Amino acid sequence: MQQSVSFPSGKVDYIFYRKDAYSRPSFEQLMHLYHLQNVVIVTDEHVAKMYEPLLKGHKTLVVPPLESSKDLHTIGALSRQLLDLGADRNTLLIGMGGGVVTDIVGFLASVYMRGVSFGFIPTTLLGMVDAAVGGKNGVNLGLNKNLIGTITQPKFIFYDTAFLQTLPNIEWSNGFAEIIKYACIFDSQLFDELSANNISHYKDDSEVLISLIERCVAWKNKTVTEDEKETGVRKLLNFGHTAAHAIENMYELPHGKAVAIGMVIACMLSEQITHLGKDATVRVKALLQLYHLPVSHAINAAKAMEILKADKKRKGDHIDYIVLEKIGQAAVRPLPFDVIENALKEYASHN
Repeated sequence: MQQSVSFPSGKVDYIFYRKDAYSRPSFEQLMHLYHLQNVVIVTDEHVAKMYEPLLKGHKTLVVPPLESSKDLHTIGALSRQLLDLGADRNTLLIGMGGGVVTDIVGFLASVYMRGVSFGFIPTTLLGMVDAAVGGKNGVNLGLNKNLIGTITQPKFIFYDTAFLQTLPNIEWSNGFAEIIKYACIFDSQLFDELSANNISHYKDDSEVLISLIERCVAWKNKTVTEDEKETGVRKLLNFGHTAAHAIENMYELPHGKAVAIGMVIACMLSEQITHLGKDATVRVKALLQLYHLPVSHAINAAKAMEILKADKKRKGDHIDYIVLEKIGQAAVRPLPFDVIENALKEYASHN
């Protein structure tokens, strides 16, 4: 199935490959669909090794599968390799991998020769439901996550859930952190559905899994088409991410785990700011734990606050923070630094 979504900056084709979701991944279908010839694939070491037969015969660049790969040094090194391969403005870059790869490739394509076309083949659940969608691309500056980047839409995103069958359990949990985020801020019915099931329910049923992915992609696309540059409603997608971005690189946490912790902190703030009921916070924690995500972690509140003060969402002495009004409904609130720091200290005191 293929559908196209138009954003202010361009159109994206979403291709959901459904012939046999548990067969060998088949991006040759994609190559045929777009008549792709002048292509360079960028992937990580894990994917390159696991899918070596798929990549055979294609120009391929490989990066370490680490968050630390998301920096300007990597962008410079890949740019030099592209130049050595003879890549020009007519070259299409394909990012094949998880969120690290899609972030790198989207940014690389945005700046190489002042912009070349690119597409994504996400191979993780987190990549499929969130990281590859929406046009945000970027790299880190030290501990400051995604501080340098662009908002540029890919030409296509190709979905084949066969890639997910090789994922370790931790990567399934990472992906569900973002799925739970959508449920918390937009979709109480999805929250209830997730609460009634578990990872195995989705992992073992390809059609149920694809429907879940499509549902999350639809929520993100609806938000991004309304506010591509993140001046309003798109900010809601940062639920859990403000604190997560401060602690993710500090403690070298997987993104999903950091977001889970960030959602707990956001719920604590919500109890204070929007008078969210404590029962809602309990429900969010229970759902995170059901999907094997952490709700507690020792943190250095002062260090986290230091990083938060350099957050992209900072405005003077406050940050636009995403809080819950109720499950399925979120709001943006400009919170002073001292309010956020007190919440971080309270969280740290219980861990």
